[in-house]
Amino acid sequence: MNKEKYLFGPVPSRRLGLSLGVDIVPLKTCTQNCLYCQLGLDATQTLERKIYAPINDVLVEIRSRIQAGLKADHITISGSGEPTLHRELGRLIDEIHRLTSIPVAVITNGSLLWRQDVRADCARADVVLPSLDAGDEQTFRTLNQPHKDIDFAKFVEGLCQFRMQYPGPIWLEVFLCQDINIDSKSIENIKKCIDRIKPNKVQLNTAVRPTAHAHIRAVEPGLMADIARQLGHGAEVIADFPAEKTGLGGGDALSILEMLRRRPCSVEDLRSGLGMRREIVQKIVTHLVHTGQIMPENRGEKTYYKPTP
Repeated sequence: MNKEKYLFGPVPSRRLGLSLGVDIVPLKTCTQNCLYCQLGLDATQTLERKIYAPINDVLVEIRSRIQAGLKADHITISGSGEPTLHRELGRLIDEIHRLTSIPVAVITNGSLLWRQDVRADCARADVVLPSLDAGDEQTFRTLNQPHKDIDFAKFVEGLCQFRMQYPGPIWLEVFLCQDINIDSKSIENIKKCIDRIKPNKVQLNTAVRPTAHAHIRAVEPGLMADIARQLGHGAEVIADFPAEKTGLGGGDALSILEMLRRRPCSVEDLRSGLGMRREIVQKIVTHLVHTGQIMPENRGEKTYYKPTP
């Protein structure tokens, strides 16, 4: 596996469980140059769809992993650039489906969904996770710094058209940055766009990890929760806040919630499945029950936990 060029993981994902990443475009080859990007300051901006990585070579690595007994909740096409720039994205998804029943996810900034061929490729996936960080042209230009030939209206219309075409789940990520897109007007504009797009999930993130631009600051957990309520649509905060801000291991709590969303688990199930110490699992489970996020259910002598309806 140390010779692999296009795969990473499987890694625990806040959104997708245990995820095998597939990287099919070069570093920072993108349609945007977002201020919060963790991969460096300047993207190689392009709108050209071409074969950046040989799909047959990518499939050799994926097939090898599957034959070695791959265990993952999703195979996720994302990585270090914008995956929809790859001209054979749709073919890759189809070929993965021929190899395995593991669902295929596509993480995209959504900026090319105004193109019919991109929508058709993404529609082959089992779940698509696009982004929407702005509700107006000025904020879009400031925060996402898109290619000069992509305007905000075209971007949002692409997301709306994809929703009409794609019957599968769309999980829309909204990345919030202090002093940029969290004022009341910005949130109101973002909500109007979400109302049009109609995603299945709205997931809020912020800059809890280092970004290329040092001035980008994370939004505090309390304000993130308040914005989630303002946006509606069952919006949830997925930001992996450090333990010192939440009082608990944010990543550990999110990992437990992700596992419980897939199936009810006991403390022992969670401990063994996540490789965590029992006392840590018990502490987090107690907190999640106390805050109403999960509920216990007794079966015989065993207690299972599941998300609160």
